[in-house]
Amino acid sequence: MKIGKYKLRSIETGRFALDGGAMFGVVPKTIWAKTNPPDELNRISLASRALLLISDDKIILVDSGLGEKYNDKLKNIYKFDFTEFNLKKSLSKFGLSTDDITDVLLTHLHFDHCGGNTEIVNGKIQATFKNANYYVQKSQYFAAINPTERDKASFMKDDFEIINSNSQFKFLEDENTPFENIKVKVCNGHTYSQQLPLISDGDNTILYCCDLVPTFSHIPFPYIMGYDLRPLQTLEEKKIILTEAAKNNWILFSEHDPNTEAVTLKQSEKGFVVDQVLKFE
Repeated sequence: MKIGKYKLRSIETGRFALDGGAMFGVVPKTIWAKTNPPDELNRISLASRALLLISDDKIILVDSGLGEKYNDKLKNIYKFDFTEFNLKKSLSKFGLSTDDITDVLLTHLHFDHCGGNTEIVNGKIQATFKNANYYVQKSQYFAAINPTERDKASFMKDDFEIINSNSQFKFLEDENTPFENIKVKVCNGHTYSQQLPLISDGDNTILYCCDLVPTFSHIPFPYIMGYDLRPLQTLEEKKIILTEAAKNNWILFSEHDPNTEAVTLKQSEKGFVVDQVLKFE
């Protein structure tokens, strides 16, 4: 797929699992289990999928995925699986290494979105992308370093402290980015200033859905995660953004859907539903 100056590639960084009830909030298990069957511990399978944008002068990674810095306790809780996919293996499919990444555009700093920012080398945490600038909304960074009791488990300082110490963070404060053809939709329901990259050349547009629509099972408006800090704000954000997406035939790219990378939407009697399913190279 190509939009503007960028070739777009899907990057699988690993698989993990989260509690199905937490993922679907007020939606009853009898409903969500039909599309996302749980395991014996009530966890549903999730992808950790990044988006790679390649141009003549930039190689931009949208989110960095899970990373692999976890202890045995966390491995058991989250059912991490890197046997088939990991970040470096997926980059190598396109002849790239972590040193080739020029920029990392982070939606937010929850561990499943930015764990790949850093790695452990000889017992020390270091930046995975040593030649890159990392971009995140400024207010999201301050939320990450001063988390509430409700969301502190989602922020792991080893994912971002060294990035700040290295002066690799470049903070954004609105919808504009330094990149041609890329803006962001800033949302505050899931966490403070989650930014959803919108890549458009006027003819074709793709939205990186991040945790506004974590899987395509979450397209119905009330399907909102229990993790969200402000679920009613998420509801309003979904209504606005999905309506715009359907009206303008945007491609929606999913970070967490275990089976489907991208879709377009259409209106139905039951609201918005998947129209076309799209597959990346």
